[in-house]
Amino acid sequence: MTGRQAEIVDLVRANGFVPVERLASQFAVTAQTVRRDINHLCKLGLLRRTHGGVEPPVVNGNAHYSARRILNLPAKRAIANIVAGLVPDGASLAFSIGTTAEIVMHALGGHVGLRVFTNNLNVAYAATDMAGCEVSVAGGRLRQGDRDVLGPAAEEFFASYKVDFGILGVAGIEHDGTVLDFSEDEAGVRQAIMANCRHPILVLDHSKIGRSAHVRGGHLRQAHTIVSDRPLPDTLLALLDGSRTVTLCPTSEAACQM
Repeated sequence: MTGRQAEIVDLVRANGFVPVERLASQFAVTAQTVRRDINHLCKLGLLRRTHGGVEPPVVNGNAHYSARRILNLPAKRAIANIVAGLVPDGASLAFSIGTTAEIVMHALGGHVGLRVFTNNLNVAYAATDMAGCEVSVAGGRLRQGDRDVLGPAAEEFFASYKVDFGILGVAGIEHDGTVLDFSEDEAGVRQAIMANCRHPILVLDHSKIGRSAHVRGGHLRQAHTIVSDRPLPDTLLALLDGSRTVTLCPTSEAACQM
């Protein structure tokens, strides 16, 4: 996935329908090049082709993992770099599912002596590339696409440890601070990590605020630190007491390179 394609997705999500000619002009490429980008992005389910241009797709449930990987990528990279600065060498970490959690693992590449516990094979693969990093993975049935293990066995896995940090993604945040997921199993694993880490860190790009999902998965107040790319709405900030840290980060491409 190219940087231009990621920018096309963000532009369409922000503006709705965008003509091919506008995309070609904005990125200084030919219409044929833009159409190739569009074809690839439509196959991933990130865009939907319409007459003369593209628009956001109608999505029921969560998008495919490969598609979510590039959504709001600069923001996720910036979030990951902030989290990496909060984690010392030698720390133990539990990682939940989600693309932002995987990007955080990549951002920790300069750390030494980490101990990683996860039910996400994408996180595990990234961790095994780090010298001296110990990796423990939950056993069970592997979910296609997302490459993660869910269910009671994964929850029991996390309950077997007490780690320093929990790195927690989220499907959505309701206006009352409720954390939302797309399945009971996803919510159960997050709760298991929350209960068995000393410092839960919620990684939250702005697209998750107000995003619809149907399973309750805890509350914003359970996180000790919330790392986001934009300020939280005042209604959410009012729900947090002084012990919760909200850390904002830059989102420009220059500031977000890994």
